[in-house]
Amino acid sequence: MSSVLWRTNFSYNKFSQIAARALRQSLKEGERVKAERRGVTNVRFQKWQDGKGGEQVFLNPPKDKEVKKSAAV
Repeated sequence: MSSVLWRTNFSYNKFSQIAARALRQSLKEGERVKAERRGVTNVRFQKWQDGKGGEQVFLNPPKDKEVKKSAAV
């Protein structure tokens, strides 16, 4: 059996998502919850004009009231 058989059925991104989900589910409850929170992503975009960034807009606003700002502005 070849070690690259998963490539015929999954892309690398899909394979890594499946592996990450399996790992998170194997953790104890407290650690699992923390890991699942880290796995949530927020997508936002920013329109740039004349070398300056505009306001950042979330595509799906986060449910948490506290939104952490990234270092990249």
